[in-house]
Amino acid sequence: MTFEDISIFLKPTSLSEQSYSDDSLGSKVSFFSGNHYEPTDFIETLVVIGVSEERGNPANLGTAEAPDKIREYLYALKTGGYERTILDLGNITAGFEKQDTYFAITKVVNYLLKSKAVLLVMGGSQDLTYPIYLAYEKLEQTVNLVSIDSRFDIGEIDSDTQSNNFLGKIVMHEPNYLFNYSNLAYQSYFVDQKSLELMQKLYFDIFRLGEIKEEIAQTEAILRNADIVSFDMSSIRFADAPGCLQSSPNGLNGEDACRISRYSGISDKLSVFGIFELNPKADNRNQTAFLAAEMAWYFLNGYFNRVSDYPIVDKSAYSLFTVPISDGKYTIEFYKSNKSDRWWMEVPYPSKPESKYERQYMIPCSYSDYQLACNDEIPDRWWKTYQKLH
Repeated sequence: MTFEDISIFLKPTSLSEQSYSDDSLGSKVSFFSGNHYEPTDFIETLVVIGVSEERGNPANLGTAEAPDKIREYLYALKTGGYERTILDLGNITAGFEKQDTYFAITKVVNYLLKSKAVLLVMGGSQDLTYPIYLAYEKLEQTVNLVSIDSRFDIGEIDSDTQSNNFLGKIVMHEPNYLFNYSNLAYQSYFVDQKSLELMQKLYFDIFRLGEIKEEIAQTEAILRNADIVSFDMSSIRFADAPGCLQSSPNGLNGEDACRISRYSGISDKLSVFGIFELNPKADNRNQTAFLAAEMAWYFLNGYFNRVSDYPIVDKSAYSLFTVPISDGKYTIEFYKSNKSDRWWMEVPYPSKPESKYERQYMIPCSYSDYQLACNDEIPDRWWKTYQKLH
């Protein structure tokens, strides 16, 4: 597949015709206008894509106009001090049928992921997370998905894909490449008991709004393990983000949203960050679009400040802490980066039949997980991962 094969789905944004001051983010953007690109042009490149598709959420029609509205505010912000160029490929326009748009998204995202790009995707409705996930399936790559949402979006599996059931579609899709799902900031009065039990049965990580608000920094380790982050703007309280027809009085505030966005960007693993459900038609004085632009700015800031310290092979730059638990029944090895002070822990899992050695799976964690282990308590995220691997 070549770039020409996906360029038919891309429409340049009209904002490319505007002039930007030298100190604005817009001056650092290279806009697609029918250009030809090779796969090597996308290696470690931050690519911006809008998706003008809203039919996945009939209750919030108007989100198709969000991508260019976010760009309007985003590119007027200051550069943040980094010099690398951002590539804006414009918008994927809505197809004749919603499935046509899904097909285009999967094709475009798959090509860019193969080319080692990192994507900022601006929707559109949140069901667009589903075709983004399918792009990873084409790579035969396991996926960790984090959704910032007040609801779980499991919905009716047998009905058409919508914003309220896209997660259920992902969980039930075959072949399934979803390894872990994490929900941040769900609100208990929007979630039924059956859905909670399903999350626990699948060993997924779920965190109530109150837990997140109490210690927002705990989300960093969760986001550091994500391949895809899907941010539903209606998870932000109405006072901060009125431009969502499904927002509620309670939720994250604007500062929380920006911190989560930066944590997403700084993750060495993450390759797609999506902002969804912004409805310019309902937005009071474009307040929500402005906030979404600031979130995107913080994501970019995190991305351009990545430190590449994931301990894959060479662990010499890490401090090792070995903690036995339950009288030696389990032993957890923690690694602390000497570069960033971030923590990881190893989870053992069975080897293949032809191998006599046990293998290790590395997951991000926090200092508090290490403290729990030192108190002879198994960290929750270690135990859930252990159960899924065995």
